[in-house]
Amino acid sequence: MSATPSPFAPKSFPDLPVIDGVRIGSIAAGVKYQNRPDLFMAEMADGTAVAGVLTKSLTRSSAVEWCAKVIKHGTGRAMLVNAGNANAFTGKAGMEGTEHMAAAAAAAVGCKKKEVLVASTGVIGMRLPADRISVAVPALHAGLKPESWEAAARAIMTTDTFPKGAGAECEIDGIPVKIAGIAKGSGMIAPDMATMLSFVFTDANIPSDVLQQLLTKGADKSFNSITVDGDTSTSDTLLLAATGKAGNKAPKKASDKSLADFKEALDKVLTDLAHQVVKDGEGASKFVTIDITGAASDKAARRIGLSIANSPLVKTAIAGEDANWGRIVMAVGKAGEKADRDRLTVSMGGVLIVEKGEGVQGYDEAPVTKHLKGREIDIAVDIGIGKGKARVWTCDLTHAYIDINADYRS
Repeated sequence: MSATPSPFAPKSFPDLPVIDGVRIGSIAAGVKYQNRPDLFMAEMADGTAVAGVLTKSLTRSSAVEWCAKVIKHGTGRAMLVNAGNANAFTGKAGMEGTEHMAAAAAAAVGCKKKEVLVASTGVIGMRLPADRISVAVPALHAGLKPESWEAAARAIMTTDTFPKGAGAECEIDGIPVKIAGIAKGSGMIAPDMATMLSFVFTDANIPSDVLQQLLTKGADKSFNSITVDGDTSTSDTLLLAATGKAGNKAPKKASDKSLADFKEALDKVLTDLAHQVVKDGEGASKFVTIDITGAASDKAARRIGLSIANSPLVKTAIAGEDANWGRIVMAVGKAGEKADRDRLTVSMGGVLIVEKGEGVQGYDEAPVTKHLKGREIDIAVDIGIGKGKARVWTCDLTHAYIDINADYRS
């Protein structure tokens, strides 16, 4: 964990709802860190539907490959997650370590290994001390409780400076439904979904195929729209578990009108968690919202937005509170999407600064500079050629990012 707290760190962890059919907890297993919890476990009721969105990295970890198989079956009974060691790029030993974790959790819960979802986060290329995890699991399982959200969120932290949680309550056909989730992520954050680790739970009764569609769309609007440093992790995992304990009638398809309130609540939770990841970006001091309109398509708008969001020159200018709009124009041009220089408009903090291919005549930089001194920065770009739009979020790039990553393994 980073020593310097993020300026966006909340005063307290949110009060998350208890999810019927879910028990959670954490323990210090000594995977890497000493004297702090580094192992998270969740036990879900029998018949719990699961869905997931996983990294597309071609060097993804064995835990991600394991999760893909479990998700395909559609049901799960447990999750087991360690921090401090990514168990990635460790050859045959990687899958052996993942199976070891699944077996330990399955034995504790009394289920099959294929019903256990596994995730690991931390240093890449180091063999996982799976024996330490298996020794810790029985005591971890014995201490699981329905309300241990903050402890669970802390256990999966690496360079994070605060635990991340979000919850919501809604209805499906008049039946009360609850949602709660936790996430970790601070660096190696770029959307290629998912981005980081996040585990979300609901008591809604939703079949796995419908749950998967809802999660995929929700991830696209949240976790796939954030970036801290442009790097996609080998371990990125987003999981959603629905216990069915709320008792609502199961919807047959994602477009079912009864799911309208649930969709909104789920998207709210996912977006909240995604924002917290960006706000805890390694060394971040600014939270940046970038709105792109007028692009050739929504996909093109996102690519342009991410080109701006990932630009080191844009991010360092924001860190230095420098209203250097030329860097934004540069990032639009390099995105590889259709753009017309003479139709482009750029605004910062609601102030129009670029129009029709050049800087606005008589533009007063003072209000923009004042805006950049704040914590939350708004950039808007209209491409002027179509109806495509997108919103992405990022943070600034400070010297603290170098400090954190220069000695990450120490």
